[in-house]
Amino acid sequence: MEEPLLSEQGDKSSQKENDTLSAYQYVGRAGSVLPTASLAGTEISVDEIRSAAAHSERYPPSLHSALLSSPDEDPNEQAVVPQSGYGGGNTGEFQRQVLDEVEIRELLIDYVGHRCCWGSRPARTWKIQKVEDCNVYIGTLETFAEEREVVKVREPYVDGKIDGQDSGPQIGLWELDLRSQFPVLFIPYKEAAVKIPHSEAIEKCSGCVGRGEIVCPQCNADQEHGFYKENQLTPCPTCYGRGLIAHKDGSDTICGKCNGKGKTYCSTCGSHGLVKCETCKGRGSLKTHNVAIVKWKTLKTRKVSATTGAASVPDEVFHRARGVQLCNTQAYQCTPAYFADSFFLNQFSSEVIAERAPIPPTARVICERHTISVVPVTRVTMAHRGRSFSFYIIGLSREVYLKDYYPSKFCWGLCPCLEWLKR
Repeated sequence: MEEPLLSEQGDKSSQKENDTLSAYQYVGRAGSVLPTASLAGTEISVDEIRSAAAHSERYPPSLHSALLSSPDEDPNEQAVVPQSGYGGGNTGEFQRQVLDEVEIRELLIDYVGHRCCWGSRPARTWKIQKVEDCNVYIGTLETFAEEREVVKVREPYVDGKIDGQDSGPQIGLWELDLRSQFPVLFIPYKEAAVKIPHSEAIEKCSGCVGRGEIVCPQCNADQEHGFYKENQLTPCPTCYGRGLIAHKDGSDTICGKCNGKGKTYCSTCGSHGLVKCETCKGRGSLKTHNVAIVKWKTLKTRKVSATTGAASVPDEVFHRARGVQLCNTQAYQCTPAYFADSFFLNQFSSEVIAERAPIPPTARVICERHTISVVPVTRVTMAHRGRSFSFYIIGLSREVYLKDYYPSKFCWGLCPCLEWLKR
């Protein structure tokens, strides 16, 4: 006589546990956005699963307020969004979908019943030999940060009034109000350049030391720095310094390029020895002002954890599986999620938070978002008299996947044709 796969106590509690597990996809913390049933933003490749299995108000109130100092961490600052623990009943470890023998057989019998040439005897009578957990967990921590740095811009000064410190005190880098430029939270990247008011100044051009001219690089290339000579002549390139042009009949004519002198004036400066400084356009002075370069970006930390059984699951199973979000929380600084009845999920969340991306010293954190998702997959093996076959139960919808082998097929090769006709 075959023994039931799970104990009688497990049978009584399975329905209650499954109901509670299903409710996890709607659980969130204060201030969080309700997650969906899909894995939005947490796409995962089969290669990542294999690798993991081998190692078994929307904005904070003070978001736009002026900062009077650099964005150093304030030890007394509290998280903007308070985080409370998860409530809930006794769910057990979510990584095991709790299915009793009756439910497993019903799912398989229903699946076989939709195949016209498949017999239901193995599904009804064969012994359930093994139920394996093949779940995959994806944890992410997104840190949305704002980075600011100052760049000095120089341009030729023509004339006119400047917006310098005489017009008012220069505004600090982190005092700039950039509400009009602020992007949507957790955008991958955005950059803006903003001129800092009252930062203009006049300075002497360093290229020409305020003269407006520099030494000609062609006719005075061999002179010492800061010295030049006027009326430097170069050999005529047409007559090669002869002043005459030789002809085939042996006659010579005066060179029209140098008028018979054999030398020409410098083509760059006219042998004046100096050329206009291109940095200041010959003005000798530059107008400078400070520009704030502001970068908003999302720094993402991601961790994948898979059971050892997930390494041998066919790729198509994970392609068909839909993920379920167990946690989606948003705060100034996220802390590890708390599941009252799952040590594994608590530890996994802590590991994700511990791998938080480093923040540059010129940046400040706006807020963070922490998610944990699961791709639920269970593998069931049934055996009878030395023969066995396996199938998969995917997701909370408990879809059955059985492709390679089923011991009771009587289609004589017609099933592929019927499948083609259904398309």
